[in-house]
Amino acid sequence: MDRAALLQCCVLAVVACCATGLADNKFSLLMPNVRPTVPELYLCTPVKVDPLRPYYIVGFEPNATMATAHHILLYGCSEPGSAKPVWNCGEMASADDGSGMEASSPCRAGSGSEIVYAWARDAPMLKLPPEVGFKVGGDSDIKYLVLQVHYAHIDRFKDGSTDDSGIILHYTQRPLPRLAGVVLLGTGGRIAPHSVEHMETSCEVKEHKVIHPFAYRTHTHSLGKVVSGYRVRRDEQGQDHWTELGRRDPLTPQMFYPVTNNVTVRHGDRLAARCTMDNPRDDYTMIGATNKDEMCNFYLMYWVEGTVPLDVKYCFTSGPPSYHWESAHMNHIPDEEASSL
Repeated sequence: MDRAALLQCCVLAVVACCATGLADNKFSLLMPNVRPTVPELYLCTPVKVDPLRPYYIVGFEPNATMATAHHILLYGCSEPGSAKPVWNCGEMASADDGSGMEASSPCRAGSGSEIVYAWARDAPMLKLPPEVGFKVGGDSDIKYLVLQVHYAHIDRFKDGSTDDSGIILHYTQRPLPRLAGVVLLGTGGRIAPHSVEHMETSCEVKEHKVIHPFAYRTHTHSLGKVVSGYRVRRDEQGQDHWTELGRRDPLTPQMFYPVTNNVTVRHGDRLAARCTMDNPRDDYTMIGATNKDEMCNFYLMYWVEGTVPLDVKYCFTSGPPSYHWESAHMNHIPDEEASSL
């Protein structure tokens, strides 16, 4: 099936199953029975959302196990990264990496891109709060949904088996007053051998919007011990006040958990995150896309009332050794609490 026929089929499927506009509508966005041939492969597959009407995603039901998929991301894109029904979409993807597939990013470079949902380690279904949904299609910025699955290991495919891992989307056509968004906080950097390292990031909220965080998710690979996230509000005397949004062992099921404190984040506040990493290896470990590399991610899911979510979707710093909270002139840092459970 060519690209145009595939997308037309997907659009018709979405329209058909959305016809009633009820919240229990479902759409299965799954890998089309792929067979990964090289380890550490990231594969993407798209669906075009009906441009004539908006839909509101209110739940995410995983169709995957950690025995097959290392992790899954769902991207919202203005345009997909490829015209193929499936493509190689890892950060370090290249045409000569042995997969034999076209290599491109999940969303077309330079177009709109945001993470809508993330899954790993057999996390269960996520249901959003009442009257909250991710707006897609219609006049929203999300014209395509792109499913990305990371296959760290391929032993189970050597006998010719295929995979249909993905996400079952629960949604409604009924307009919702509260629109959901996700901010991804993360770092670059490196972890020295035989050391404990704090990988830290922070960004100031510069938009005049009030966001209501309701869920968070942590993600590292094997070296992560604690990941914590905060709202940092500075008073008139220049003192920082840290309010925890979430703190967790990242090697537990990597689902979205309710935030620790129900607070709002407004213009002038900072969002901050720390990953405490323990490296017993004899070599430096770098931030990267493979299972031998590391990642430091804190996902914050929130809703806004009567407006659109934040334009800023990502908050990244260079990480250690060049960036730490202290180098950003932050004060009253909850050093012990941010690195312990």
